[in-house]
Amino acid sequence: MKYSRVKGTQDILPGESEKWQYVEDIIKKELHRNNYKEIRTPIFEPTELFTRSIGEETDVVSKEMYSFEDRGENDLTLRPELTAPVIRAYVENDTFQNSPLDKWYYFGPAFRQEKPQKGRQRQFHQFGFEIIGTDQPSADAEVIQTMYRIFQRLGLEEIEIKLNSIGNLESRKKYLQKLRNQLSDYKQDLCETCQKRFDTNLLRIFDCKNESCQNILDEQAPLITDNISKEDQKHFETVKSLLDSTETPFEIDKKLVRGLDYYTRTTFEITSPLLGAQDAICGGGRYDHLVEDLGGPEIPAVGVASGMERLLIALEENNLFPEEDKTLVFCVTLGEKARDKGFEIVTKLRNKGLIAEMDLLQRSMRAQMRSANKHDANWVLILGENELQNNEIALKNMETSKQENISLDKVIEKLTQINS
Repeated sequence: MKYSRVKGTQDILPGESEKWQYVEDIIKKELHRNNYKEIRTPIFEPTELFTRSIGEETDVVSKEMYSFEDRGENDLTLRPELTAPVIRAYVENDTFQNSPLDKWYYFGPAFRQEKPQKGRQRQFHQFGFEIIGTDQPSADAEVIQTMYRIFQRLGLEEIEIKLNSIGNLESRKKYLQKLRNQLSDYKQDLCETCQKRFDTNLLRIFDCKNESCQNILDEQAPLITDNISKEDQKHFETVKSLLDSTETPFEIDKKLVRGLDYYTRTTFEITSPLLGAQDAICGGGRYDHLVEDLGGPEIPAVGVASGMERLLIALEENNLFPEEDKTLVFCVTLGEKARDKGFEIVTKLRNKGLIAEMDLLQRSMRAQMRSANKHDANWVLILGENELQNNEIALKNMETSKQENISLDKVIEKLTQINS
């Protein structure tokens, strides 16, 4: 029986995995420059961690989570996002006892049972980073500016930062009541999804892409940015000023809200037109109560997460992956003694930092040369019984087809010099 991968998952095969490695290396280098340290958390967590942090009425919790009961009758969930697990680890390990401020980053798979589409799979991969321990607007600005700089280093130019503030929990509660009153007469005119959100998660109405719903919001809905406290407004103005001072471009999107309940104050997204209607390549914001909600002390935090699949699509559409720069040496051998010597030579070349390969199937010289071409080898070493007797080896330049015989004792040194 031939098995297929589960719907909404993908195999990252050789040829593609190198692109992932390239992106991950650039991200890690930039985050290390900013003194972020990596954290790795389990793939599954107690279900309550997500219902409490994300919100029971959110789409993620109510529709998309992969939850199950294990043999010990524990309710577990494959993580649908990584911020809550990071904060759980922060609280559980009493990290706040050792440091007043922590800067952490992560890479890893996450799981949501939503309709697969371009750049959105049921198993997807996120990277993100968090600053835990400060409510200063400079931390918000650093997170936004750092993510923007990562995208710049990857070569992305057609990107936009969308910025908003949704205020603190108290002002948001008053705003939601005001919004409900304003829209109550128009509830029946909203789409089916928005009618459900009206009763369960009202703020998410602003995420709707339906044109008629957006027209109603434009005409009737008060904007949350106009209803936040003076303190929150001051915080937001400082964030904008700091971004301006570092020449980080942004635009205010007064309809921008995040789909997870734990967000407060600053919210933002970075978008790319290459991704179509669902154009966000990252999103984040401040969450000043999540640490406390998950059993820790009252410690504020801010963070951001990006989907790797969507980022890779944007890079692919812009032809931003570099050609692989390598010097590959392929060793063709004929005969048992030649194979043994070839194995020794290939090992020494690898120890010198060169990419070296040889045939492991005991094939003919012709088949081995085809393999060398398939590997895009720059150089081919040819070693048979006659060469062994003369203590020499043939070295062929695959670009020029020029071939010369050199001493076996000199081949490592010569190829190392060529590669330097």
